[in-house]
Amino acid sequence: MPGINSFQDLRNRGFVYQATDEAATIPLLRKEKVHFYAGFDPTADSLHAGHLLPVMAMRRLQQAGHVPIVLVGGATALVGDPSGKQEARPILTKDEVAANAEALKKQLGRFIAMEDGKAVFVNNADWFMDLLYIDFLREIGSRFSVNRMLAAESVKLRLETGLSFLEFNYMLLQAYDFHVLNKKYNCKLQLGGQDQWGNIVAGVELVRRISQNEVFGITFPLLTDSAGKKFGKTAGGAVWLDTARTSVFDYYQFWRNCEDADIAKLLFFFTSLPEDEIKMLSSLETPGLNRAKEILAYEATALAHGEAEAAKAYLGACSKFGYSDPEGKIKTSSAVVKIRPDADAGLSDLPTFKIPLSDFPAEGIWIIKLLTDAGLSSSNGEARRLVQGGGAYINDQRLSDLNYKIAKSDFNKNSMILKAGKKNVRRIVLE
Repeated sequence: MPGINSFQDLRNRGFVYQATDEAATIPLLRKEKVHFYAGFDPTADSLHAGHLLPVMAMRRLQQAGHVPIVLVGGATALVGDPSGKQEARPILTKDEVAANAEALKKQLGRFIAMEDGKAVFVNNADWFMDLLYIDFLREIGSRFSVNRMLAAESVKLRLETGLSFLEFNYMLLQAYDFHVLNKKYNCKLQLGGQDQWGNIVAGVELVRRISQNEVFGITFPLLTDSAGKKFGKTAGGAVWLDTARTSVFDYYQFWRNCEDADIAKLLFFFTSLPEDEIKMLSSLETPGLNRAKEILAYEATALAHGEAEAAKAYLGACSKFGYSDPEGKIKTSSAVVKIRPDADAGLSDLPTFKIPLSDFPAEGIWIIKLLTDAGLSSSNGEARRLVQGGGAYINDQRLSDLNYKIAKSDFNKNSMILKAGKKNVRRIVLE
């Protein structure tokens, strides 16, 4: 609720990278019920784990009593944000963008409470699609300096590889979003990634020039893992919230398999656990630190997919790989403590690849083909390297023969476990 130091809470948990006016933002968030916004361009029909940092910050501010405005860029997605990109994004059709916007609204609703006026959901297509170009240029374009725009980091980087005039307009469009939301909802704060700094500053200045209102911006740090790689990616690609792209089990395993050095940061960002508890959990040594990873994975999966699905993934992983704290010696406020270890749980909840019994060849299935078809390798070449490196397992038995054919005798009651490494698992089922 307003009255607590929301800005300091964000800073303590690592969310704050830059602020346009920290000295004014701190009392604003303490004294007022602030409408604030973050934007999400629907360039795909699903968010992935790398999108979740602003979502979690919005969630914390909402829990403190502020009102999030969730903006889906049905119009700006048609232009494409050049920030942080080496080349132009693919241009989508209007129908694709509209369908993606509806899909993102459902996903964001899992993290942000939308009922009873607790949040506002908007689509900037509502005010851009009928806007006349000449009117926009006269009212908004006249207030921007091309020299200032060219100095923005997001623009400078793209000038080296080529920047279309279409993309060059993006800063004006995002700034106009802030103006519209300030005018309609008295929105006073915009959140975004650090690559959005130039766009956010442009919006702050535009609002002040048009309405003389003071508004503010906060950016978040670029989130990378301990190796410096962009967060939300695995060897198989992005980790999506859409279960058709990333199973609940694989989503859970993504968090469970984080590096030891990242556990404190990820607990602060992607759970609501208290600061003291996070410091305690991240200071544990193995196997205690593995329990911290289980808690992270459960909490992150429960937010994205619900507690029931998170519990299934937790039991499935633990029944296969073992429980880090089966006796419950490590204290935590996470709801994962309510889930009782079950040795028989989990296999049916592992990500499954089904083979029609009628299609099973008499000579068996080449292991390389099965690894690829089941999604454990992205290509036959990768599957060969996996086997040669000793990383392929059938029912926990390491496989080294590149020409091995999976036979029906490898199945137990028409089911077998195929693994790439110790933790990337598929249950292969004949049906």
